[in-house]
Amino acid sequence: MSEDPVTAQRLRQGLPVFVALASILLVVATMAALYLAREILVPVTLAILLSFVLVPAVRMLRRLRVPRAPAVMLVVVIVFGALFGIGSLIASEASQLASDLPRYTQVMRTKIKDLRGATAGTGTLSRIVDMVQDLSATLQPPPAAEVRGEPGSRTHPLTVELTPARASVVDTLQTFVGPILHPLATTGLILIFTIFILLQREDLRNRAIRLAGGSGDLRRTTAAIDDATSRLSRFFLAQLALNIAFGLVIGIGLWVIGVPSPTLFGVLAAILRFVPYIGAAISALLPLILAAAVDPGWSMVIATAALFLVVEPICGHVIEPLLYGHSTGLSPIAVILAATIWTFLWGPIGLVLATPLTVCLVVLGRHVERLWYLDVLLGDQPALSPPEIFYQRMLAGDPVEAIDQGWQFLKERALVTYYDEVALAGLLLAQEDLSRGTLDRARQDEVGAAIRTVVDRLGTAPVGRRTRRGSGRGPDTETAAALAAIGPDRQVAGIVLDREDLAPNWRSETPVLCVSSRGPFDEAATLMLSQILARHGLASQILSMAAIRAGERPENPDGLALICFSYLEPVSLSQIRFTVRQARAAVPGVRILVGFWRERDPATLERLRRATSADFLVTSLNEALSAVLGACRETAPSRLVPAPVSALSAAPRPAAA
Repeated sequence: MSEDPVTAQRLRQGLPVFVALASILLVVATMAALYLAREILVPVTLAILLSFVLVPAVRMLRRLRVPRAPAVMLVVVIVFGALFGIGSLIASEASQLASDLPRYTQVMRTKIKDLRGATAGTGTLSRIVDMVQDLSATLQPPPAAEVRGEPGSRTHPLTVELTPARASVVDTLQTFVGPILHPLATTGLILIFTIFILLQREDLRNRAIRLAGGSGDLRRTTAAIDDATSRLSRFFLAQLALNIAFGLVIGIGLWVIGVPSPTLFGVLAAILRFVPYIGAAISALLPLILAAAVDPGWSMVIATAALFLVVEPICGHVIEPLLYGHSTGLSPIAVILAATIWTFLWGPIGLVLATPLTVCLVVLGRHVERLWYLDVLLGDQPALSPPEIFYQRMLAGDPVEAIDQGWQFLKERALVTYYDEVALAGLLLAQEDLSRGTLDRARQDEVGAAIRTVVDRLGTAPVGRRTRRGSGRGPDTETAAALAAIGPDRQVAGIVLDREDLAPNWRSETPVLCVSSRGPFDEAATLMLSQILARHGLASQILSMAAIRAGERPENPDGLALICFSYLEPVSLSQIRFTVRQARAAVPGVRILVGFWRERDPATLERLRRATSADFLVTSLNEALSAVLGACRETAPSRLVPAPVSALSAAPRPAAA
């Protein structure tokens, strides 16, 4: 860095631009390398992905005491033999179909004529039919009379025949052997790479560990790579099995319907289903066209379309989630973008490999710390945590979306869990921004109002079981991720008290007083606490510290059994101790709960409780609920009414947000 302060400042200002340019150049260079080296990279990539599929079979043979080399060779020979058999079958079926196509032209012409007559009044449809007819005439070979130049045929009076020069042996070999040699060479490379990857799997794993994590964190890197390998193997095997089953069902269905060459179309359906989103639709196109050419009516076309429309949704939305989860771990936009990029780089093979390759990148991003951005860019998991999403919605002034996600969350968890893990944690993020001075007064008021709106609406969820728990749409990606990250409710969330369950001094109309501190976000935290206590059988009233200092007093102070002080922002212990003493002097015999809504060490909490002279000192709403429910029943008979967690949280969603 330059010693000149002006130059140093300009370098710091221009550093983000240089970093962005370097990133762009790196991306361009990587894509150029992938494109230029595709002749080598495509076989290597296919071999790596194929090894993920073959590793379980090799391991099974190893457990049967088969040596590694024979096990690898046996698995590879069986798999590549099956692939060559499938390729021969496709070539045979395609040849047979090509020889049978001229028999179907008359049926196709009749249908085009009928369609042209039916669409004579509509310009767009008529033009489409004309285009199909022109295409059919172009593909149809000319009559034999025209080729031979027989009398009566439409030929030119003078026929000129050009005879090419005799080709050399090298040209002949290039013409006939070249198209065969290239795929054979590619297949040979894939075969060789697959064998060596399976034979040297442990050595390659160790080298990957060295590149990914080095020797500094060997345990973590080994666990990450093993987990990534097992996940990818399971995913590829499940996808392969599902696509084979899809092609088998399609082939059998087309055979039953009567479409020619059902084996060919079944194999193509299994292969094309590797293409995300549009693969099944592409595989249905040729059978539909052939069904229209074979059948004089439309029953075969309708049956073929129904076959694909029934089988694909069952595979994609029923069987696929059962095999490897509800998705591949990729966001929809990432799948489309990856398919576009890989197709541009590697052609049709890139389109088929787009999803597996992108899954590999996402797995690397989740396990290799230096590649975390790949998971953010391509993965389907939310980029922000649930509290960050909540706070971001408050900053954007969009409480409606937060309310909608809250209702989805409450279908599965209790309200106290949502408040503790999402809303209160989001309030802490707002408080941290406030402490750093990044929230001005106007923005504080906007964020505070938005949070109170969310709490007010979610607090209206009645205590009761939903009549149709499984009805409606399921949780979105963000809500599902929040449910998985937060985990189940605590046991205290399932307890609801009746009036008879309370100690005598807790049976007033409002035995609890909740007091909010002077911070702009403490009111929302206090409102959450009041709602939670009310939902579990303890009504409360809310006052702010400013209102109490202004002379406002709670209703029926003689009926108070507990006063809860809520602190979201840092406050000195001497001030809290003074406030607690004032409360005890104003309401003799009352118990005091202090809520520090921040995580602290349990030993520190006990020391703080003694320092503040409070009866209870808690850091979460679940802890506050547990302490209050324990205190209000100390002298009362235990007649609890345990309620299901869903009964405390789930409720019919209001019509408007």
